[in-house]
Amino acid sequence: MTIFYEDEILKQIKKGEIPKSIFELFHHAFIALETTNDMNLFDIKRLKSSQERSYYRIRKNKYRAIFYIENKNYYVINIAKREEVYKQWE
Repeated sequence: MTIFYEDEILKQIKKGEIPKSIFELFHHAFIALETTNDMNLFDIKRLKSSQERSYYRIRKNKYRAIFYIENKNYYVINIAKREEVYKQWE
């Protein structure tokens, strides 16, 4: 089991667009999810999804992370403030 972050997320952290403290909150949450496989530990909701993949969001303060699970790996595709993170889902 592994946690993968999109390259764009890592670039945003380096540029300071995503605060490191927020990224660390999410990273610790994903480590806990990976360890326990308990989706009830955090405020996680399933989003509208395509037929081949289910997407989820996890909430930390004003930020949201969008991710999916495949072969017991977590793929984080976006971390942003609430008003920005859902734009690709509209």
